[in-house]
Amino acid sequence: MSYQTILATELLAGHLNDPDWLIFDCRFDLTNPNWGFTDYQKGHIPGAVYVNLNDDLAGPVTPQTGRHPLPDPAIFAQKCAAWGITASSQVVIYDLNGGGYAGRFWWMLRAIGFSNAALLDGGLPKWVKENRPLATGVESPNKTTNSIAPIPFDPSRWINSNEILKLVNSKSHLLIDARAPERFKGEVEPIDTVAGHIPDAVNRFYGLNLTEDGTFKSPETLRAEFQTILNGIRPEDAIVTCGSGVTSCHHILAMEIAGIPGARLYPGSWSEWIRDLSRPRIP
Repeated sequence: MSYQTILATELLAGHLNDPDWLIFDCRFDLTNPNWGFTDYQKGHIPGAVYVNLNDDLAGPVTPQTGRHPLPDPAIFAQKCAAWGITASSQVVIYDLNGGGYAGRFWWMLRAIGFSNAALLDGGLPKWVKENRPLATGVESPNKTTNSIAPIPFDPSRWINSNEILKLVNSKSHLLIDARAPERFKGEVEPIDTVAGHIPDAVNRFYGLNLTEDGTFKSPETLRAEFQTILNGIRPEDAIVTCGSGVTSCHHILAMEIAGIPGARLYPGSWSEWIRDLSRPRIP
């Protein structure tokens, strides 16, 4: 049996020595990019390989891109091979933020056609709270020659800035912004050079997909909440965005859990949108 959305800590605990189960730690801090790897070495789930958002899950930043553009598919495929991912692997991904960073890795695997990837529900905080084993240092991945092929990121799963511009003021599509409300409103902007949001976008902070203990809400609850936001718009006509196309992936996962898949990612998100100051924005 494969797991393609989320899985429980007790399930992973029973597969720590399973060679087909590959575990990845995606903890990260946007304001301190070196912190994640340093903290990983102090304690992580046994067997977990560290994956860096900037270095492994994004391509080079240019004057036209956002902070985390999609990498070259061939380079990403090489990394997947170096991590030991094959067609028979069960990939388990976690972080310390309820999946805010791990969701990006999950989405990228999905977008190249690899389905057997799931987030650890509750992440490392739940694992630690349950007094499950931890390892220190750096884990070495099992490299493979039988890797998944370098497949382009499925164009039906994402959208670029020019396409977004055409949809501004459209009543047929919905843009859902996953940033915190204060950033969406433009009240604060700790990361990007301009504050605000894309016109007609609605705000749903990605953390609202989680319960108080950091696990995902039930499928029924998520479905009801997203259907309220969609307000008649088809899930396939929803586009998720955030600061740089990372935490917005959390919404795609949550909608998949809810049984309403099909939303697309705007990888460039706000940090790319504001590269061209002629693009409309609020405020």
